[in-house]
Parts: sequence; C-alpha cells; structure tokens
Amino acid sequence: MDTLLPPELIDLAVRVIEENRAAGRRIAVAESCTGGLVAAALTEVPGSSDVLEASVVTYSNEAKSALLKVSRDVLETFGAVSVAVAWSMARGAQEATGADVAVAITGIAGPGGGSEKKPVGTVVFAVAEKGADPADVHADRRQFDPDLGRGAIRLQAALCALELLLPPAP
Repeated sequence: MDTLLPPELIDLAVRVIEENRAAGRRIAVAESCTGGLVAAALTEVPGSSDVLEASVVTYSNEAKSALLKVSRDVLETFGAVSVAVAWSMARGAQEATGADVAVAITGIAGPGGGSEKKPVGTVVFAVAEKGADPADVHADRRQFDPDLGRGAIRLQAALCALELLLPPAP
C-alpha cells in the first residue's frame, strides 16, 4: 500500500476496517494528542468509508467542550488528560455520530506539558458503545516512556486506540 505511515499502523488499521466491516459495526474516533493519526491510518484503507463514520480532532479544551460536549466542570476538575475527559470525549463522539463504537484519546506527547501527576507519555483512552449504560465507564490510562519522543508516543497511542476499535472476539 502506498502510504507515508508506518506499516504496523496501517496493518492494524486494515484489521480494524475488515473486522468491523464483517461485524457490521460503524466506528468513530475522538482524538487529541494523536492529532488525527488514527483517522489518517483508517482512511488509508480502501473502503474505510464502509466502517468509519467520523473522526474529530479536539486539541483544545474549548474544542472538546464545543464539539464533543465535554463539560467545562469536568475539564477544570480533572484536566484534559483524565479518565473523566476521555470518557466524555468518547461518549460525545458516539452520540454525535451514532456510531456503534467510539474511541477517544487524550494525552501528553511531550516534550513539554507534563507534570508530576501527569508526566510526558501519559495517555488516556476510552471506549463508548451505542446503547451501553453511561455509568459503565470503559477507560484506561497508559504511561509510555517519555524517552521515546513525541512521534513514538503518538504512534503508540494510535496503535492502542486502533486495538480498542477491534470488535470483541466471538
């Protein structure tokens, strides 16, 4: 496949498209620190429009609030890189698009922006499914090695997000 993206990213994106197509699922993505990398990988796959409903890059807190309906109180209380915000982003993307499943990614890719509680390399993921109980939060915080550098942290985060978009095994 003719692409500028790393082969491991494209290979996983192909799996996501093929397996969700076979399962009859539509997907959506809400990205922050990955800046559209997940969507770029998915749209490299011919026929991705059969599966990908939408992708929203909400880099600023204002965009998270305006486009994904993330509460300003949640943003101020927990910060943009938190389970609460990732979950709100995923729910907002799922509700806005009607997709069967939405994944959200928010994190600190570096080299700056980290803190003692949220160092560079902190990335939070969340998954929201259509019809699921909103109180049943599916989110995970990962800590990638800050020495990997910004590009590698973003790549690892995109790979994790794609894994979360794979349908459950039968």
